[in-house]
This record gives sequence, structure tokens and C-alpha cells, in this order.
Amino acid sequence: MRRSTGCVALLTLLSGGAAKTDLPPVLPNDNRTPAGRLSHDTLQIHLVVAMAAWRPQADTGPSIEVAAFSEEGKSPQVPSPLIRVPAGTTVSATIRNALADSTLRVYGLTTRPAVAHDSLIIPPGEVRSVMFPVGAPGSYLYWASLGAKGQEGQAEREQVSGALIVDPPGGSPPDRVLVMNIWGTRLDSVTYRNALAINGRSWPYTERLEAAVGDTLRWRVLNASRRNHPMHLHGFYYRVNARGDGFADTLYAPADSRQVVTELMRPVTTMAMTWVPERPGNWLFHCHTGFHVVPSTRLNPPPRGSYDRMAHDPGAHMAGLIMGIAVRPRPGNREPPRGKARRLHLFVQEGIQRGRAPRALGAVLQRGARPPAADSVEIPGSALMLTRGQPTDVVVVNRMTEPTAIHWHGIELESYSDGVTGWSGAGEHLAPSIMPGDSFTARLTLPRAGTFIYHTHLNDIEQLTSGIYGAIVVLEPGQRFDNRRDHLFITGRDGEIRAPTLPHLLVNGDSLPGPLVLAAGVAHRLRFVNIGPAGLIRFAIRRDTSLVNWRRLAKDGADLPPHQAIRSPSAQPIAVGETYDFEFTPERGRYRLVAEIRENALWTRELVVR
Repeated sequence: MRRSTGCVALLTLLSGGAAKTDLPPVLPNDNRTPAGRLSHDTLQIHLVVAMAAWRPQADTGPSIEVAAFSEEGKSPQVPSPLIRVPAGTTVSATIRNALADSTLRVYGLTTRPAVAHDSLIIPPGEVRSVMFPVGAPGSYLYWASLGAKGQEGQAEREQVSGALIVDPPGGSPPDRVLVMNIWGTRLDSVTYRNALAINGRSWPYTERLEAAVGDTLRWRVLNASRRNHPMHLHGFYYRVNARGDGFADTLYAPADSRQVVTELMRPVTTMAMTWVPERPGNWLFHCHTGFHVVPSTRLNPPPRGSYDRMAHDPGAHMAGLIMGIAVRPRPGNREPPRGKARRLHLFVQEGIQRGRAPRALGAVLQRGARPPAADSVEIPGSALMLTRGQPTDVVVVNRMTEPTAIHWHGIELESYSDGVTGWSGAGEHLAPSIMPGDSFTARLTLPRAGTFIYHTHLNDIEQLTSGIYGAIVVLEPGQRFDNRRDHLFITGRDGEIRAPTLPHLLVNGDSLPGPLVLAAGVAHRLRFVNIGPAGLIRFAIRRDTSLVNWRRLAKDGADLPPHQAIRSPSAQPIAVGETYDFEFTPERGRYRLVAEIRENALWTRELVVR
């Protein structure tokens, strides 16, 4: 009698090695080779869903038994076989359910745009056929769920899914398709283990992408999971050209496409993006949810407390939903001369424990002739006020007893200074961890004014929820930060608390702030930063029970074009790694600024306008 998938997976994970199985191996799908046979205007494709052995970390890594799609007679794949056809194609598909005891519900094999709840029901051992014209060009998903409709737990089996790409007439420019899949199970009442993969692999085994300075990179990113993923690109902005929900796709006009460093991808959504690497070196594109990129996401996670030993290895201190990009310099390309740099000293240190976090860590800026006291801590870390166009060197001094690293989130800078241990830089010249008692000088370039972030990039969950994060405000030359009209709200967490428990939010280091007095009739700039380890924070301003209006100014430090910088109701969800700027011109009276998670107000500050 076959053991259940969950039991085999549990044994696999507990042993930390490969399950003993004669199942066919899953091949990682790089989404470069379309499946099926295209003849004239019809694609014939024959699909099978069967059990297979998936090794998301490496060919020799631990395996898990999963259901997976394959083409008849070929190896199973995660993500599922790529269906890619030109507009005007009709797809003729058969799907065979080779599972012994699970009914399949197959979604997405239908004309786009489509009704989200349409599905094809296939009992065990049976075959169903479907024929449909593909419809509108765009990036879409198809997937299968196991068991009865609405059955709990299917969100943890998100590897049975793949991309359906419809190219416009005349074809698409060269691009890459990146599909995120997740598999998960509980080992006990408190321990949860995942396989989190992009194109079938988890970092550091994900494909290394290559480019040259000046290339235009076009990516289609598809979230085939039931979880939010704020997707962050190090060192550069990227342009969001289209968004979709898996069933319909919206192509933005050039004036409506937005420039971001982090874009929230909600469950079962897609994104088309372009970016141009302007500087050589190694860069990352990754989910910014901390729990999706740390070593505990591995099938054989290292013991907690072993992060010091991983401090020099990017393959050890990160995992999960991460892609690495190596950018080559153009022949003859030279770095422009750098002017005289302003020099700042930022001390990362540990103070007296406070609040709910087990430790109090922080980054404290030296403001005078002497360094700050060794046990002083600011949570969040000192805000860095910088000037556009002025080169700035930040000397990060580690006074802790463990290694750290600082990432300059949203800042366009050289790769070596980016803050990813063992990865930032190029060739043999790779950034080290900042060891206890040592320092590292980050050379920042500041081509634009806006709101940015710095935060730890090592032992992320513990160091981040203990306080190693802060805001960066880049001002125009000659401009000074006026805290009577310019207001920073930087959100973090007081200690590590995982869902479904609501976290303890800190905004500007406080959970119970006093009133903030504002001048009436004055345009106030509100800068919001979310740099907790996870969670979507919704900020809103209410007068009595009604939302007031504010004007949108910027996203991720990039000013919005005039037609997008409009007045709108004052409510904005902010994902991890995002910043938003708004202009608020209040009348006299009292207002409430609230920070909410899932409609629960976890932080409130009264605004008194005089």
C-alpha cells in the first residue's frame, strides 16, 4: 500500500536527505522550450498529472514526493510545461489524471480573458479533453488542485502550475519567463517547512542570469502561489509594463507604466517588466518577505544559531525565492569620475533589551566628534539625510558580537557596496560580512531625491526584528529636512511573530505614540516605509470614520508622472520593501493615522491640526 505524500515528505524532511522512491525525477523548467506541437494555427498538447520526486535544491539534494504535470512520454516538470503560442492559436489539449486517489480540478485552460472559477474535473485514472482559442495576448497561469473544490490545505501544494503565454501578432521581443512555485507541509504544531522555487529551483541553485551593461531585459514574472510576494530588484529600478490576475492581463500605456524597485505580486498574479542594468556586477531579484528567503525555508534547514558560520557564503545565509544576475561591463565602458565624498560613520550595536524582541539592536549615526556610546541603540536606526548628486561614503562599524551586512535598498550604486555578503561585487572581488570589531565602507551614489531604506542583509529575521533598519531621505541640493512639514513613518516589528498571530508593530520605534501636531493649511509630506520581515501594512488617515484625501507623490523614491500624482482617498497598502510619499494639506481638527493588517488597526496616532 502506498504511503501518503505527506508521510513520505515528513520522513524526507526529518531525515534531511532524499526519500527512497522509484518515482520519476522532476526536471526544473526554465520556461525556454514551449510544450506541445504547433501546426498551422492549432497547438496539440497531451498532459499528465502524476506523482514524482522533486529536488528543488539540487540534483543530489533532499527530495519530496509531489504531484506534477508532464507531457505524455516526457519527464515531469516544475513549473508545469510552458504553453506558449501566438495570438490566434487554438489549443487542443488532453489531460490524464494518473493519481491513484485524487480528483483533479484543472484551471486556466480556457480563452482569455476568462472567468476565474471555470475548471475541468478529472477523476483518478481518467482523461479529459478541452479545445479553446487562446484569446488576448498576455501572461497567464494554468494549474491543478487535488481533492474536492475548496478543500483546505491545497494552498500548500502550489507546484502543479505553469505559464500560458500568448504572444501578440508579430511576436514578442526576447524575454524570460519566471514562475514561482511553493510546496509546504507541517512537521508538527509549530514547525513548517517549504520548498520555494523560481523555475523549479531554490537559491542558491536557481539559474544565474547573465546580461551586459546597457542590455534591455524583459521578464514575465508569474506568481503561481497563494501567497504575497513583494519582488525587489537590487541596485536598479524596473518598469512594470503589464499586470494580470492569471485570467486577464492589462498592458499599460507607456505613460501609465510605473518605475519601482519593489512590486507587490498578490496570489496568482502576473507581471511583465523591463529594466536596463547600467552598472556591472552581481545583483539580486528576490521576494522581500523575509520568511521566503532565509535558510529556514530549506527542506533540510540549518539549526538556528548557526548563522555566524554562514557569514561568508551567499549560498548558506540565503535561500528560497531569489534570482542572481551577473552583469558584464561593456568593452571600453569606464566608471565616471567620482567627486569628493561626504563621509558618515554608522555604528551597528546592541543595547539593553526592551520591548518584545529578545534583543535591542540598532544603527546609530555619529553626530559629533565622538562616536556614540557603545550600548546606545536607536530603533529604527538613525535616519540618514543625504543630498542628490553628492557622493557619500557610509562607514558601517560593527560593534556587535556577530557578523552583519547592510543593504542600501532602492539606492542606485556600485555592486560591491550593495550589501550582500559573498555576492555583491564581481569575480573574486566580493563584499565580505562586516565582522565584529570591523567596518565596511559603502560608496553611495545619489542620482535622485526620494525616500529609501537601509537594513540588515544577514541573519535577516533576528537582526531585522531586533532593530537594524532605518530610513534614507535624499534631498535636493540646498534643501533641508524640515520636520515641521516633512514626516517619516517607518514600520518594523518588535520581535519575530509569524502568521496567523498578529505582529506587534512599531512605527518610528513606538507602539503607543503620542499626538502629532500639524500646521493647518500647510502641505505636509508624509513618507511611509515598510521594512518588517513580512506583511502588508495599510496606512490610512481618517477624520471621524471617513477617509480624507491626500495627493500621491512618489513610489520607491521615484516621483510619479504628473497624471498619476493625483488626489485620492488616504488609504494605501504598503508591502515589505516599499516606500510611498504623499502630500497632505489638512484643515483644523483632529485626525487618526492608522496602520492596519487584515483590517486590524495595530497602531494609531492622533493628528492634531491647528
